[in-house]
Amino acid sequence: MTDTRSALTRRYQDELTVRQQQGLWRQSGDNAVAESWRNFAGNDYLGLAQDPRLVKKAQQHLERWGVGATASPVVSGFTAAHQSLCDQLCDWLGYPQAILFNSGFAANQALLFTLLGKDDALFQDKLNHASLIEAGVLSPATQRRFRHNDMAHLRQLLAKQTQPSASLIVSEGVFSMDGDVSPTESLATIANQSGALWALDDAHGIGVLGQEGEGSISRGARPDILIVTFGKALGVAGAAVLASPTIIDYLRQFARHYVYSTAMPPAQAALIEDTIRLARTEHWRRETLSAHAEQLAQGLHDWLETTSACEPHAINTQSLPQLLATPSPIKPLIIGDLAALQQVNHALMKAHIRVGAIRPPTVPANTARLRISLSAQHQKTDITALIEALKPVLACDKACEVTP
Repeated sequence: MTDTRSALTRRYQDELTVRQQQGLWRQSGDNAVAESWRNFAGNDYLGLAQDPRLVKKAQQHLERWGVGATASPVVSGFTAAHQSLCDQLCDWLGYPQAILFNSGFAANQALLFTLLGKDDALFQDKLNHASLIEAGVLSPATQRRFRHNDMAHLRQLLAKQTQPSASLIVSEGVFSMDGDVSPTESLATIANQSGALWALDDAHGIGVLGQEGEGSISRGARPDILIVTFGKALGVAGAAVLASPTIIDYLRQFARHYVYSTAMPPAQAALIEDTIRLARTEHWRRETLSAHAEQLAQGLHDWLETTSACEPHAINTQSLPQLLATPSPIKPLIIGDLAALQQVNHALMKAHIRVGAIRPPTVPANTARLRISLSAQHQKTDITALIEALKPVLACDKACEVTP
């Protein structure tokens, strides 16, 4: 009899070896951020995760509610704290009903697994989050992916449907690796014209866009289904889906991620309410993010201008880094080459600066990058330190190479 355990173990080891050789190895514990490090790798955009007032509130909520919900929401795990959070979300974002999940990943997967059947069609932006793409692959619906933010391509795909079927269009408000935004008004128009439902994952937009941090809906278009997460700008954890009563009731009845999972702790739900209040009223947090973005862009622009002042015949423009201009706190610095990215990341770590070093397959080949993530908790000195730490490893004599 074949020893399948050994065969599986060998296969796992072979694939791990290939990943190491390709320079794509992911690490977590070895790169844990010390408290003394400057952290530009997280998603705490509003700087709420360490707010002393929220820490005190968390302690009070734990004393009131305990540490866990103890049951599924449909059994006895749904409390007044959960209902209060749902009510506040609806008031903030202007939807009639909301349903809570333990993570954005669970919310996205529950949505696509539950709402779509085998005769349905799913249209997704190619740069959607892995939770959405994976759910689309595993769902019974036929998935089609349109080019990133390419509305003409989306229209073409919708027009090619050969039989009447229900359709769902899914995009993101702010894309996590490029920091750019989706054309929400065009998506709304296409959804209305085609009769498709439209869902928007606003994990990276909620809290940071809009006058009160209401996210991508502040740009004028309102999707049929809105997904928001609480583990990024709001600094806690969990997620919610907001939609019509019919859609929310359907998820409550049939979404396995909801029905068969223990509810989020009620103390957590109460704390998220507190963070939303601060996000809505403390406008200085978004103003600080804008100031940091301007400082970073100006500092790197001035340096790149100096870099470009190398002898013209010696510049290989393909080797120069590129800071993408974005309306979000996500500022990708495209390096391209994996070896160069690793060199830059190593230098930053020596300077006790943590930045996300993002490599394929998370991003397309030849677009390896530093994903610089800004926070209202950063000081001007932190932005300056980041710029100064980048200069020695991306200086003129390293970035400018003789073109063959």
